[in-house]
Amino acid sequence: MVLKMPTKELIQGGFAGVKRSLDRTLNTLTPAELKWQPCHDANSIQIILLHMARAEDTNVQSRLQKKAELWESEKWYEKLNRDAKDNGGHYTLEQVNTFSVSDTKDLLAYFEAVRSKTLEYLKELSEEGMERKFTMPAFGPPPAPGAPPRPPMELTVASMLLNTVTHLVQHIGESSYIRGLQRGMDK
Repeated sequence: MVLKMPTKELIQGGFAGVKRSLDRTLNTLTPAELKWQPCHDANSIQIILLHMARAEDTNVQSRLQKKAELWESEKWYEKLNRDAKDNGGHYTLEQVNTFSVSDTKDLLAYFEAVRSKTLEYLKELSEEGMERKFTMPAFGPPPAPGAPPRPPMELTVASMLLNTVTHLVQHIGESSYIRGLQRGMDK
């Protein structure tokens, strides 16, 4: 027997799983643990959280809906004392080592605001809307010198949302690992 789940339910379940996993990973961590780096050139959980929230905000608000990101429209960069152009990634070594937000609760509030808008968009999205195609620039580092540029990617809304879920899950794994380095297994 093959069970078929509608795409929308699958994606909603993915985002619910991300929330559960993130809550479990962050549970009882102290501000110092959230800022801790395994070594001087590694991300802290706090950096990873900002990256996750910024990626979801960009993917859902800007790329899929062609709206201003909450980062800009609700001035989250001001609330988090960050530069308006901070995209949550590709930091220099100096930026990694000086990264800080005033309060992780504010960072999590931004993440929750982004998630709320994501779920609102998903609720209104029809199954047909999931199949809408759009084009975006290729991800990844620039091609090697002399190599042709990467072509833009054509994606469906559903594939972008699933990509967003898997991206978030990867970063929760990193955060969980950093937690384990600090506390030991299952602590």
